[in-house]
Amino acid sequence: MDKATAQTRAFEVTHRLVLSIAVPMTLGYLTTPLLGLTDTAVVGHLGDPASLGGLAIGALLFDLLYGSLSFLRTATTGLVAQAFGRGDEREQQAVFWRSLVSSLALGALMLLLTPLIVRFAPTLLSDDPAVVDATRTYFGLRALTSPATFANYAILGFVLGRGEGMLGLKLQILLNGTNILLTLWLGLWLGLGVKGVALGTAGAELIAAGVGMAVIITRFRRTPMKPRREEILDRRQFTALFKLNGDILIRSLVLNVAFALMARLGSSQGAVVLAANAVLMNIFMLSSFFLDGLAGAAEQLSGRAVGAAYRPAFRRALILTGGWSLAISLLITLLFLVVGTPLIALMTTAPDVRTVAATYLPWAALTAITGAIAFQMDGVFIGATWSREMRNRMLGAFAGYCVSLAILIPLFGNHGLWAALHVFLLLRGGLLAARLPAKMHQTFASKGL
Repeated sequence: MDKATAQTRAFEVTHRLVLSIAVPMTLGYLTTPLLGLTDTAVVGHLGDPASLGGLAIGALLFDLLYGSLSFLRTATTGLVAQAFGRGDEREQQAVFWRSLVSSLALGALMLLLTPLIVRFAPTLLSDDPAVVDATRTYFGLRALTSPATFANYAILGFVLGRGEGMLGLKLQILLNGTNILLTLWLGLWLGLGVKGVALGTAGAELIAAGVGMAVIITRFRRTPMKPRREEILDRRQFTALFKLNGDILIRSLVLNVAFALMARLGSSQGAVVLAANAVLMNIFMLSSFFLDGLAGAAEQLSGRAVGAAYRPAFRRALILTGGWSLAISLLITLLFLVVGTPLIALMTTAPDVRTVAATYLPWAALTAITGAIAFQMDGVFIGATWSREMRNRMLGAFAGYCVSLAILIPLFGNHGLWAALHVFLLLRGGLLAARLPAKMHQTFASKGL
């Protein structure tokens, strides 16, 4: 490709463009905590501790398994964004259909594995028979709509890959809003408890998948540029998709292991410290919702720039998403330093837990700053589909995290545990940023720019 050809695909990255993607995505992510609050309130209202415990473990198990498989969303976003940047409508559609086929196949596999998961996994997480039964009920019912769950990943990935943040927000509100309404009706009004919560979530997944498919297929019918079946089922393209998904899966699993390790090491310091850390991790999760929105903008814009072979847009996207990430992270940190203590009081009534959590509050508040570049770089590397480098740097960051844990915890206790988390976040962002110039040169030089 010569420079003149590439320039015909030039586009301008502005603050407005960045925010048009980031803000709706952030709002969509912020609706997610409402689900957990609603589920807990519905089951808690029935006054059965075993059901509440089963709900918590079942939701944790589901999030662990299905959250690790959300690579379908991110991989789809990167590939669609690049096809969008090239102006290749047929390939955008082909990527969606490949992702949907993969989603349905993965959903079918999870249905086959569900009996084994339901039989063995709950007993690893609880010794209480009533809690185990409630966990099995919840997970077993939610897993019935696994194909729809994964299809929603493909749908959202396609929408975000095209930079349509508002449509993505509408789909997220539909999914989460329907979930809340069905949960209240089935779980509370009809008194089905855990079963109603699970059925409500499963029903919402089906409704959101149906509406999302209807929207996308309607669009496809309006365009004459449709991929042929052999294009969709092209073995090389599927191989590339599976490779990309595999790299992102490894990255996600390592990330989950890192957080699980923090919880495990925190528990060794006593129940109060464990509870305090759990409360403070909610602050980190809230921060991540804001940073994830900007990471989504980095995904779409970097992928679009790579597809368009337009280096100036890539550089501009780096500057703007990085600047907004740092600015938002500073505001979030200041906010939690100011309102963190009252927020802790809302999350726990135990005086000793409140006291310990307040001691470590600054560590939790600062995760927004140390994590800002990590989230942005993840978005850039996913959008550019530099998945191997992202995987390898995550493994390197995890190795540094483990070394930090081994050194800092014996010296500083729980302060050392939180310091090691910051080391992990800084390494994630720093290692990717260090690799960025070489990857930019390699990618854009190969496109003639």
